[in-house]
Amino acid sequence: MRFGDKTASRLIIVAIGRRARLKLTAVAVLAAVAATAGFVVLRSGAGDAGPVSSQEISVVAAPGSNLHIKLDTSFYLPSKTPAPAVLLAHGFGGSKASVDAQARELADAGLVVLTYSARGFGKSGGTISINDPDREVADARELVTWLANRPEVTKDRPNDPKVGVAGASYGGALALMLAGTDPRIDAVVATATWNNLGRALFPNYAEPTSTAVPSSLTTSQYEWPGVLKRNWAGTFFGAGSTAVGEEGRSGTPPASAAPANVCGRFDPRLCPLVLPALVTGTPSPELLTVLTQHSPTTVAAHITAPTLLLQGQRDTLFGLDEADATAREVRGPVQVRWFNGGHDGGFDRADGPARDFLTSQLTGAADEKSADSTEFRFDLPGTMDENGNQRIRAMIADGYPGVGKAPSVQRSTVPLRGTANQQILRPPGAVPAAVSSIPGLSVGGGAIPAALGSLGLDIPGQTAVFESAPVGEPMSIVGSPTVDLHITARAGPGSSVLFVKLYDVSPSGRRALPGGGVAAVRIPDDILGQPLRITLPAIAHQLPADHHLELAIATTDAAYATPLTPAVFTIDGSEVSLTVPSVPAVPRSRDIPLLPIVGSIAIIGVVLMLAVVGMVRRRPTPIIEGVDEPPLEVKGLVKAYSNGFRAVDDVSFTAERGTILGLLGPNGAGKTTTLRMAMGLIRPDDGEVKLFGNHVSAGSPILARIGAFVEGPGLLPHLSGTQNLRLYWASTGRPKEDSHLEEVLEIAALGSAIDRPVRSYSHGMKQRLAIAQAMLGLPDLLILDEPTNGLDPPQIRTVRDVLTNYVKTGRTVVVSSHLLAEVEQTCTHAVVMNQGKVIASGLVTDLVAAAGPIDIRVDDIPAAVDVLGEMSGIGHVVVVDGVTPRIRVDAGSVGVPEIVRILADRDVAIRSVTGSTRLEDVFLALVHDPRSTVASDEEQP
Repeated sequence: MRFGDKTASRLIIVAIGRRARLKLTAVAVLAAVAATAGFVVLRSGAGDAGPVSSQEISVVAAPGSNLHIKLDTSFYLPSKTPAPAVLLAHGFGGSKASVDAQARELADAGLVVLTYSARGFGKSGGTISINDPDREVADARELVTWLANRPEVTKDRPNDPKVGVAGASYGGALALMLAGTDPRIDAVVATATWNNLGRALFPNYAEPTSTAVPSSLTTSQYEWPGVLKRNWAGTFFGAGSTAVGEEGRSGTPPASAAPANVCGRFDPRLCPLVLPALVTGTPSPELLTVLTQHSPTTVAAHITAPTLLLQGQRDTLFGLDEADATAREVRGPVQVRWFNGGHDGGFDRADGPARDFLTSQLTGAADEKSADSTEFRFDLPGTMDENGNQRIRAMIADGYPGVGKAPSVQRSTVPLRGTANQQILRPPGAVPAAVSSIPGLSVGGGAIPAALGSLGLDIPGQTAVFESAPVGEPMSIVGSPTVDLHITARAGPGSSVLFVKLYDVSPSGRRALPGGGVAAVRIPDDILGQPLRITLPAIAHQLPADHHLELAIATTDAAYATPLTPAVFTIDGSEVSLTVPSVPAVPRSRDIPLLPIVGSIAIIGVVLMLAVVGMVRRRPTPIIEGVDEPPLEVKGLVKAYSNGFRAVDDVSFTAERGTILGLLGPNGAGKTTTLRMAMGLIRPDDGEVKLFGNHVSAGSPILARIGAFVEGPGLLPHLSGTQNLRLYWASTGRPKEDSHLEEVLEIAALGSAIDRPVRSYSHGMKQRLAIAQAMLGLPDLLILDEPTNGLDPPQIRTVRDVLTNYVKTGRTVVVSSHLLAEVEQTCTHAVVMNQGKVIASGLVTDLVAAAGPIDIRVDDIPAAVDVLGEMSGIGHVVVVDGVTPRIRVDAGSVGVPEIVRILADRDVAIRSVTGSTRLEDVFLALVHDPRSTVASDEEQP
């Protein structure tokens, strides 16, 4: 997150019913954890750059003033100087430490880099004026002059260094404003920043339908002021009102800081303008004027240096429309790239393109054609794969629409259907409020966005909905969709506020909000009731086949300053259609050089030829039909890598017929690598694997007797569950009647979902289908890697029963798992691995008993104590009195069965034998406690 580099986003939660409230609370906790864990982390640098020095540079405090303030700076040198320089600005709430890693990468690339803490941040003096042209921007010009006087920096002419400027968010706006006011700048990179801060914080996406359709991908010609982004604005103010120390920790004001007050380190001239707007949600004309003056839009027409605008597609603070406006205002050559990240996650994805652009422009590597290029690059998120990960395609267009001679935007119309004259209510106090996104959190996948999607936080009665028909083929949307609506309202003056969003809805009903953006609309009273054009936030998204679009119009949104007075809106849905933009583009893979491709094809051809020759020459190894041979035998297995790391180190164990063997160990213990070697997928460096007495290698015929599920389900998302199973079995070449498909379908227990495309399955459903796939043909040995991962308790119980019944027929199951309670209830034997070694193995009952005392109830306690006292290897024997007297025995090195046998031989009647230790206790003692006394045949590390 570059907006604050380490500031946490806020979420205002309101009551939406008890269950939704509990879910939202969990999401908020996750948000706080993500903010705390993710935003404060500063990447450490690496490489062969030269020395780094810190110094204070004095700059004029204000125009016409004799006072100076000191800026805390760091100076990075490459291995060779003189070299071109880069002035690197940080994000709001950060300091020079926030961009240390990026500075080191630029120095590694051969550039001199100057970083600094802007006035009001870190150890620098002064107060925050939010890129005041006479303060922060003037400071940057003085820093350029400082670089001009350094012998390490290449000069274009006296007092004119070869210099570029770069920054993200707050620093990105500074970079543009510096380039627009200082002709010495030779290259500019601005990442995820604003064009007009007033419009960005108070957006209004409504305009009369008489407005001409723009030639660009989106438009910034909104009638504003609009609706305050309250969550983001609050985060903005909170980051500025708290001092930030050198290492990114808050609460360390410099000596020059004023006494603590609500305005913190904000300039006292600016703060009184900001505070009322945060409280009321309405900006004053004076505040809008100041925010506009402190924005790139005022100077963009004077930028002549080559400029790269990197804007995030996952950014609910500064949307793609901000970069669009800047691109059309910049006078010099400009390139626009949208990347799959932004303030809501994935910011570092812009660092590589920024570095490459600065290096090519400043070192002379860029030719005239590339310097004048207006190519447009963007990432096109597509469908989810079988593991829930989103596929991304990198696309490139000949130019950015609206800039130079770029191709025009292609627009298509999508009819929408919905109930005519839908009435929606804004309740008093605007609660409960809809939640569309959480500022600062990624919308591209993962647990938190999934949790949001499952809530469905469009409040009934507050939302009008219009839907398209499912599309027959994938539809690409690049830019801002628009919709013309006729809206009437019974609302107070100036309070006709709505929130419009566009969902991607799957055939199963799962809704996704591309980019997380919402079009906030404040309808001026004088045009209320007239046709309006709503411009939705720009996106780059591919709507898959069979999905449809859903336009939702809501009266509330928790991220915005919604008016608190009640209101009723009527949306005329008689004729509603959506205009969808796109641009001609091709996958960026066309940039791959042809020679390496040809070489790769040639190499692949040679490898395939050698493989075919080897197959012809190699005779198939005959299968040994050993009736008494164990299904799986592993002896002295070793797998090491080129860096010396031994993933598997002398592992040995045996899985006997009719048993369920659990392979246990923490992440990185070597479990999966061991299983992959057992199936011939990778070759061991030493040792051997035998299946039913046969040595295993890639392609061994004996592998036909095993079924496996390792490292996640390998399913084809566009096929149904049944089609996946049938296709898998057909690929084995065995008779269809041997598949036992009906039995396997019963095991999967997916009901009617078995005939739906797998891409619509939940993670747990995919797990069950993958287990069923492994069981096709009812193999003699079943190898399952984390089979219950993602299943709920009833499904876990079902899998447990399936495995238990499976081995009753004489078959064998090997499972790896972290669910120790399930292993204890399911497995007969266990092998515990840690750091590539086997540290314990045996019957689960023996491992549990050996790890702690056992309680024995007998008819004659004194006689039993005498017998136990005569046995060697037993530890403490204690008589426990009470309602049920018993003997507590530390079995030591003697197994529980042996103790029971000896007592029985001495005519001691035994009523019960119980253990007080769980397998989880054994596992933790073995893996994490070096003082553990658990018995093991292996030497413990």
